[in-house]
Amino acid sequence: MSLKDIRNLDYTILLCGDVAKMRDFYREVLGFKIDEDRDDWVKFQVGSGYLTLRPRGRWYDGTVSGDGAKVQLSFRVSPEGVNTAHQELLDNSVEVLEPPTDQLFGHRTLYFKDPEGNILEIYAEL
Repeated sequence: MSLKDIRNLDYTILLCGDVAKMRDFYREVLGFKIDEDRDDWVKFQVGSGYLTLRPRGRWYDGTVSGDGAKVQLSFRVSPEGVNTAHQELLDNSVEVLEPPTDQLFGHRTLYFKDPEGNILEIYAEL
């Protein structure tokens, strides 16, 4: 096996300042199902992959500076799901960065942030 043989992304790991706050957001607001929950590791099953949270603090994690986003995660839904997701975000008092918008590149998009400033996108192909 060589690095050129890699064909799947199994885990996306978000480094967190407050794992409990992030766990609550992804579980309660987005409705993701927890697959594993420990003090230092929260794993959600999302489709065929995992979204995992772990505390920032290992020597190689680096430091967080500024208030800019560190990552953008995109989640595909049905076209009508974009509007439904928008309403659910509003119902949960989540600040929406950009409401549902039909883009020229053939997607309907919705943008917002998680509690640690990562940009999240809900989109549908049109």
